[in-house]
Amino acid sequence: MLLNGAERRARLADARLLLVLTPDMAADDPLPRLADAWEHVDIVQVRPKARGDRRAAAPARSTVTEARACYDLCERLLDELAGVPRHARPLVMVNDRVDVAAALADRGVDGVHVGADDAPAGVARETLGDDLLLGLSTHSASDVAAAWDEPVDLLGFGPVFATSTKGYGDADAARDAPRVGGPESAWIASETAPVPLFPIGGIDLSNADQLARVGRAAVGSAIVGAAVPGDAARALRGLLFEGDG
Repeated sequence: MLLNGAERRARLADARLLLVLTPDMAADDPLPRLADAWEHVDIVQVRPKARGDRRAAAPARSTVTEARACYDLCERLLDELAGVPRHARPLVMVNDRVDVAAALADRGVDGVHVGADDAPAGVARETLGDDLLLGLSTHSASDVAAAWDEPVDLLGFGPVFATSTKGYGDADAARDAPRVGGPESAWIASETAPVPLFPIGGIDLSNADQLARVGRAAVGSAIVGAAVPGDAARALRGLLFEGDG
């Protein structure tokens, strides 16, 4: 049974850990190995590697996620989650592709996350209606302040730490990448945000404890690329949320 808008937002209010699902972050197909991680993850954002970019979504060479790649990965994820009890099933959101979110809403997609180079938040909301969740990427205090005027349900904020997937390992890309803000900036942003805010960027087991004051985070390779994703997800919750299981 599909969730309605009120049920989705109630789940979002309690959400703590968001998994950015980019298969290229793993050495093999991660979906079969993620089965033990779902009970520790509240939201999955489907973000296949962008076309024409050797990294998994670098802002300096921004390309929109391919519709077909996104659609196929969403379908596979929804199939994997079909046997997960409703109360334990994470919310599923699509990166960039408003069209894919709309097409798969009847299959169980719960929303879409857009950035500055994607469909404007207002257009996405008009397309999706009120029942689906809408996320928005922010990179500064001014971005968070502007989000008060947008019809969004959650914010991503970052990068908090430097990460190669955002181009900091490449000198040319790093010049154009958003400035690393650090955990203190994420905490301030979360205190002023109109909706739940998820710090993102370079978060792993070595630094997740620095975000305990925020109580939320979005991670990618720390789970997708882990040898045992379920153990990694459980450990991240413990560090990020002061032992919250």
